[in-house]
Amino acid sequence: MAETYHSRVYTDRPAYADFDAPAKFQAIQSIVAKHLKQHPNAICSYSGGADSDILIDVIERARGIFGLPPVKYVFFNTGLEMQATKAHVKATAEKYGVEIETVRPKVNIVQASRKYGIPFVSKIMSAGLSEWQKKGVPLSVAQEYDQAADKQTKRLELKERYPKCESVLNFLCCCNSKGEPRPNIQLVINSSKYMRDFIGEYPPDFKISAECCTYCKKNIAHQVQKDYDMVITGERRDEGGMRSVPRKDNTSMCFTETSSGQYRLRPLYYVSDADKAWYKEYYGLRYSDAYEVYGLTRTGCCGCPISYKAIADLELIRPYEPNLVKAAWNIFGKSYTYRQEYNAYKAQRMEQEKAEKKRREREKQQGVVLTETVRVAEPEAKDYF
Repeated sequence: MAETYHSRVYTDRPAYADFDAPAKFQAIQSIVAKHLKQHPNAICSYSGGADSDILIDVIERARGIFGLPPVKYVFFNTGLEMQATKAHVKATAEKYGVEIETVRPKVNIVQASRKYGIPFVSKIMSAGLSEWQKKGVPLSVAQEYDQAADKQTKRLELKERYPKCESVLNFLCCCNSKGEPRPNIQLVINSSKYMRDFIGEYPPDFKISAECCTYCKKNIAHQVQKDYDMVITGERRDEGGMRSVPRKDNTSMCFTETSSGQYRLRPLYYVSDADKAWYKEYYGLRYSDAYEVYGLTRTGCCGCPISYKAIADLELIRPYEPNLVKAAWNIFGKSYTYRQEYNAYKAQRMEQEKAEKKRREREKQQGVVLTETVRVAEPEAKDYF
């Protein structure tokens, strides 16, 4: 039986992660209060999304109860934002009587996408495929690795043949640097079923990269946050992707200290979708029109191809903000189309495998019936002597 690997963010979690919603949020409020007392010079990223709405409500309630100092709030405008989001940011600031500063990057989403490429499927997949495109390592290395009897020796040989390509080799071969197979983790190409075969048969005709996130959010965020002792964000483990991958600097994922001495607080890290629904109803929160009117279930970066619902979400947005939808297609259109092709390819392969499995089962059953028939037809042996 194949060994199952579980991320530390699921195995090494605090006790409150398993509490019911009321007790969990009570614990979270205490955690927020504790760390704000210890590190009052704090800044919080506010996106205008559902998680941010819960986060700011938790923080402001904790501040009110424990008499804590103000928190600096910042909204990062990538240059491709819904009017519904921008209006909600303004309304939220008025609701809590706080300032939410809008900050724009030096390199906007259009410039970053044209220069570096556009995302595809996920940040992890985008990073892996971007390196593959840059390094030029052939996909055939994966076949070599798969067919090797001694995979560790083969992995070492590939390392010598393709120097400075460690991460690409691991990504393509679905293994770690020691050559041990790791087919079920998110950091490899086949974390998306059949992706390696699809890329081989239908190579992308555009640059793939998640650097738009780096230049439109991360860089400007680091610049704005650098003078604060603690950074608060609304990341949740259940969102998946990079948020569910353990980091070198921690195990709990909720509160950590970086190498620079700055602290990171993620109060909602162990909050589930069900917990969110309870909090929204209990405290009577109203999300932005993107949720309440347009019908979106998640906002994030508007139009980002990493969302598997990007095209469907854009159609929900279209009646209200058609120009934004047009802009998103102009920027990310090739990735949208390529994902549709991948989804069709995956569905076809799955149907083929299903049909092949049925055929084999049928032949196996027929073989059993044929064997039984032969046994019945054989004449009984007689002893004539």
